[in-house]
Amino acid sequence: MKTITFSNGDQIPILGLGTWKSKPGEVYQAVLWAIEAGYRHIDCAAIYNNEKEVGKALQKAFEDGLVKREEMFITSKLWNNAHRREDVKPALKQTLMDLQLDYLDLYLIHWPISFKAGVGFAEIRKDFYTYSDVPLSQTWAAMEEVKKFGYARNIGVSNFNITKLGEILKNCTEKPEMNQVEMHPYLPQEKLVNFCKSNGIHLTAYSPLGSGDRSSQAKKPDEPILLEDKMIRVLAEKHHCSAAQILIAYSIHRDIVVIPKSVNQERIKQNLEATKIQLDEGDLEKLNSISTRHRFIDGSFFTKGQSPYKMEDLWELE
Repeated sequence: MKTITFSNGDQIPILGLGTWKSKPGEVYQAVLWAIEAGYRHIDCAAIYNNEKEVGKALQKAFEDGLVKREEMFITSKLWNNAHRREDVKPALKQTLMDLQLDYLDLYLIHWPISFKAGVGFAEIRKDFYTYSDVPLSQTWAAMEEVKKFGYARNIGVSNFNITKLGEILKNCTEKPEMNQVEMHPYLPQEKLVNFCKSNGIHLTAYSPLGSGDRSSQAKKPDEPILLEDKMIRVLAEKHHCSAAQILIAYSIHRDIVVIPKSVNQERIKQNLEATKIQLDEGDLEKLNSISTRHRFIDGSFFTKGQSPYKMEDLWELE
């Protein structure tokens, strides 16, 4: 499988299994199916509330000889309530305990949004820290420390726009290796992609299939369905594959890591088969010409009510 190489020589498989929205009771089997199928990259996060089960699956795979630890690439993310310098290491150690690992291959700041310690999801003003209270530079300094101590081999961010990345780059000793953001033909993020690549920051695409399995409360009325896009279906027919496989191949051909989520054994296998699809220049032109523009995960849940944060803290508002 194609890989992307970090500055220390570590290689991340360009396709991984996403675990967001994978329920306890389902994710254990999904991780094992993925490893059996040939996946060597699993994307996790503390806030997904399923890392203990992912950890059990990994240990089962190691014990049964399916794979060795050093053959797996495991990513996790720091939740918003552990951004203070003194909270980052304990949060990472809890994730390592849950995943039953000695180190992560990649650790990301999940969002450029800060909650007070112990707050799962901030709703009122007193639950939030501001950038004055906890600057992103403070959180990043703590990320550099956990890397130095060997708890994470690589560090990066998630959901960071150009402005926030610039703040990190101005103050860091080590720059972020990765920025994980929503990306697909409805949200190609060209400006952000160009900025990251020009600064040696790799990208991971989450929700590459449009995150259609989100709860109805998290969806906008009449939002488009990415998997039903006419152009994507035409290309799927051309390549004798599924719409999902075309969308996965789209990121791979842009040299962007992609982490589709599934708990269905057949779809897990099909997603992996997308690595074999060869899109030509005409295919990519067609995908890039899709005029629909939509962000499925808009982050508004962090900016409503009494939140001190605004949408421009999250995205390029184009």
